[in-house]
Amino acid sequence: MTRLTILITAILVSVATMSARTIQGEVRSDNDSTVIVGATCRLMSGPQFINGVTTDENGVFDISTTLNSKLILEISMSGFNTTEIVIESDKNVNVGTVYLSEGITLDEVQVSANSMIDAKGRTIIFPSGSDVKASSTAISLFQKLPLAGLEANPINRTLSVDGGSPVILINGVPSSIDDFNALQPKDIAKIEFSRITPARYADRGNNGFLNITLKKRNDGGQVYIWGRSAVNTAFVDGNVRASYHQGPSQFTLSYNPSWRNYQQVFDNTTKSYIGDDFRVNLEEHDRNPFNYHYHNIGLKYDYSPNVNTLFSATFRMTPSYNKNRSLANTIDSYLGEYENQNLTTSKDLAPSLDLFFKRDFNEKDALEIQLVGTLSSSDYRRNNKYFYSDGSTSDYVMDVDSRRRSLISEISYTHSFSDKTTLSAGYQNTVSHSTNTYLTTDYKPVLTENNNYVYARLGQQIGKVYFSVATGAKLYWIKNDLNKRHFIRNLTTAQISWNISQKWSLAGAFQYTPSIPSLSALTDYPQQQSPYLISNGNPNLKVSQNFLYQLMPTFQYKKFSASLLMNYRHIGDFVMEDMFYLGNKMFISQSINARKSWYAGGNLNLKLNDIYGFGANVNIGLDHYETMGQKWCHHLTSFDGSFTLWWNKGPYTISYWRKIPGKYLSGNHVGKDENGDALSVEYKPNKHWTFEASWMYMFDTKGTKYPSWGYSSVNPYYRERYIKNNGNMVVLSISYSADFGSIFRSSRRSLNNSDNGSSLLKM
Repeated sequence: MTRLTILITAILVSVATMSARTIQGEVRSDNDSTVIVGATCRLMSGPQFINGVTTDENGVFDISTTLNSKLILEISMSGFNTTEIVIESDKNVNVGTVYLSEGITLDEVQVSANSMIDAKGRTIIFPSGSDVKASSTAISLFQKLPLAGLEANPINRTLSVDGGSPVILINGVPSSIDDFNALQPKDIAKIEFSRITPARYADRGNNGFLNITLKKRNDGGQVYIWGRSAVNTAFVDGNVRASYHQGPSQFTLSYNPSWRNYQQVFDNTTKSYIGDDFRVNLEEHDRNPFNYHYHNIGLKYDYSPNVNTLFSATFRMTPSYNKNRSLANTIDSYLGEYENQNLTTSKDLAPSLDLFFKRDFNEKDALEIQLVGTLSSSDYRRNNKYFYSDGSTSDYVMDVDSRRRSLISEISYTHSFSDKTTLSAGYQNTVSHSTNTYLTTDYKPVLTENNNYVYARLGQQIGKVYFSVATGAKLYWIKNDLNKRHFIRNLTTAQISWNISQKWSLAGAFQYTPSIPSLSALTDYPQQQSPYLISNGNPNLKVSQNFLYQLMPTFQYKKFSASLLMNYRHIGDFVMEDMFYLGNKMFISQSINARKSWYAGGNLNLKLNDIYGFGANVNIGLDHYETMGQKWCHHLTSFDGSFTLWWNKGPYTISYWRKIPGKYLSGNHVGKDENGDALSVEYKPNKHWTFEASWMYMFDTKGTKYPSWGYSSVNPYYRERYIKNNGNMVVLSISYSADFGSIFRSSRRSLNNSDNGSSLLKM
């Protein structure tokens, strides 16, 4: 009986194996024969999707199916024309090398489309050729992607996820926003996105996660130069990036300067200081011009002797200078009318060396190690001077020299038990030594920190459902001249995603992240800022407890996608800024622990792409906040949104971005997000040059606006701040890119290509 059972089982397995077939091949660029990584390969039976994969690091794909009928193999990639191959044989087929030609338009309609996949708790996007063609920078490309919660600001050239800065990886290497801005849309092959920060990075204070995979390069070089300037105000940004790839090595040099010199910056404030036996009302009208420039310089070397090993060394240096002035007139109900002049300057320099190593030992085990050393210095000067009507004056000086030395180390190991089960673990450590020298008092505290974070994460795929759970421990020791604190806290994250069908998916997440007070917030060193106000740290601050719950359904059909995110966040022992009366007409401002804060909201993202060159991306949000102290409670409901519209025809692209700012509540403080809009026209005469003209803050004479107000019973206030220099700003930009890699690859061009005048190959 045992032998009979084994025989029957073997026959069934053999029949199943014989009935299955595979379609294999390799995808390369028709232009220079380089392999194309991340190309989408889909098997279709008429309109029905059968199976799909993406090409690996060698451009190879392998798709299996049990259907023996005629199929269509569809191969697509952003920036290239889609190719369809008819598979008529019912046997295993190797289609050989398939060459994709660079994306062209037919009657000005791009044939390729976005490909978006939800996999293992992340959204994976292969940008469409039409979106790439209509984008001159990485920021403008990300404006067009259907990533709910992600905001790409074309004015400030920043990315944010739910109001915070995301973790950014480029080819798996931790990177900065300047590294991101140096990318060209045509070089981006794949994007992985998550609104939940992975457990590995949960200790960094970031929101969300982006992993950008670039197209693979062989020997050759690339130069990219971008710059913009406003014609009616002092506004200049630049980006220069040059790279050269030879064998296993790649060298990259980058330079990102930025300069602002704004004179028309205004603050109008009404506020009160209210004590038990004293009250003063203030009306302030300030002009606050500022000037800054910074220069981000980077030199990077990547060494990859094989596909399983990568070593990266990056040296960065960002010298910066900031100068702020305040020329204020104050109507004081106690001291009368007086003038106030404030001058603040800072000079900062933070050279750092980042060493990164990654090794895939086999298909199951991978190791990553990173070391970052930084030597930073900051010279801060602040002189706040008051001129009273009786001829007397008073000065409040804060001059500090800060020197900090830090070393960040991390090791992470991942083991895959199968293609459905993975386990990863890691350890991070940050040690630093800081010295702050207060020049007016000769006080020179030494501050040290030792931050340790260890974590483990398990991921499991069960059918169409994927879940992961991660937990970690944060051990944080800090010490200064006056006190020392030890913290030991847990961090926990759980995610689940369900790919219901080709159109629908559902994801949910839970996250617990305690918020430990910073070293500066705990430092007890009072400093007087004005005739009535002293600021100080609070060495008795407790750790906040943050609980976050999320649910996100997603729908996608052809060129339309929609996703809804529902959030609920609860924070116990919420840290907020508050003010207290000390007596003798003096008040103190410092951080305290309020009872709790909670937030509930929803965000809807709608994306429509490539309808006769038109596209639209819309975000709509509705939020409700509540904060509670010992004897007070505040509520706030806010609506916010943003949208991007664009139209591309031939070398021309017209786009419009608009942000509808929402309000937020933090303790007693209410603020409103920065407003912004931009109408842009781009012209690409060829693949090297791009010219763009933008009109920002259209019909808004006050430019950037930041209204805020406070409900504190001790310090109620209303403040209107605006930067008039930004109003109706006209910005011109130009970019040039040259890729001369094909010069070095032409001799290696394969000769097994054929010109049949069609992209349809029958087999």
